Amino acid sequence: MDAGLLAKLFGKSQEWQGPCVVVLDADASVQTVGTDSVAGGGTKLYAPRAVSGRIAADSALLLADGTAMMLIQQVRVRQATGEEVVKQTLTIADPRHIVAIEYAETAGYALQAMGLTAPPVRGSGSHSGILTRPRPVVS
Repeated sequence: MDAGLLAKLFGKSQEWQGPCVVVLDADASVQTVGTDSVAGGGTKLYAPRAVSGRIAADSALLLADGTAMMLIQQVRVRQATGEEVVKQTLTIADPRHIVAIEYAETAGYALQAMGLTAPPVRGSGSHSGILTRPRPVVS
């Protein structure tokens, strides 16, 4: 991805930005599809693992010199005592290997950073609300 585009999205002030998905051209993320379990006789059954280049970051930061992207993933783990522990994983990614950035809740911020306005929101029903319906020609 272009370094200038990343600088527009994440700024040059080294401030953490909200959640996004960073897509890398590498197998950088392993996610569990389902849950691991213990079967009869203590046999462990492991859920399938999916390997991809998609990193769902809770926070992302571009270093001021543009040499690295810092990605934080947070996982809340409930202990047997009922206490919740937050575990953080830091991934340091090379910006030259970033293929795409996906935004969900913070898409408006990303559009604003690019100098764009948000597209019209779809209306309910079968009509998308983006394009106007053709009007019948009256002769």
